[in-house]
Amino acid sequence: MTGGIRIDDVTLVLGSHTFRFACDMPAAAVTAVIGPSGAGKSTLLNLVAGFETPDTGRILVAGVDVTTNHPSERPVSLVFQDNNLFAHLDVATNIGLGISPSLKLSPTDREAIATALRRVGLEGFEKRKPGTLSGGERQRVAFARALVRRRPVLLLDEPFAALDPGLRSSMADLLLDLHRETGNTVLIVTHDPHEVARLADHVIFVEAGAVAYQGAKQKFLLQRDLPALTQFLLP
Repeated sequence: MTGGIRIDDVTLVLGSHTFRFACDMPAAAVTAVIGPSGAGKSTLLNLVAGFETPDTGRILVAGVDVTTNHPSERPVSLVFQDNNLFAHLDVATNIGLGISPSLKLSPTDREAIATALRRVGLEGFEKRKPGTLSGGERQRVAFARALVRRRPVLLLDEPFAALDPGLRSSMADLLLDLHRETGNTVLIVTHDPHEVARLADHVIFVEAGAVAYQGAKQKFLLQRDLPALTQFLLP
């Protein structure tokens, strides 16, 4: 499990909801987290990111216990559905926040920003404001910000959900290209079985606040033992 993520018998109580998770996300692979609305998919991702702290159990990243670590102390980058860009800041500054929250950027840092923009197909967009960009371009900026952080784990919470089908396809291609280049460990929350088939190496199915299935994508796509899972897979 070296380099991957382990959720080791974690429990978390949020209001009237109790979550119990035990699963592994393999290193250098794309793991899709799927399941019905409200099942706990984003909660699982938030535990890995550090936005939630478990009541019991451990979270390990590359064999290191990060259970009580602040999100900034974890080796992860995040891409959200809403891009999380600051409208009053230009593209280069938004990306620079991924390197230094204080925006104390060196010439090397600024070159890294320009390189990241080239890699996501937005060369020359440094001075543009988010409001002048399309939805797909804003999401590419979010990917560029994740790139400059150079973290071994990338977490994505339904990053393509607000995009039209064409943009969803191009962003999925970009994610796969960047994953092949970096060899990072990717955890993506999605509602779309087509994205699972296209992107994932490994699948975790969450139901009623617990992991109901985990395994390789090829085996997952053939599963028909769990009613909720079958409902997810069938059109």
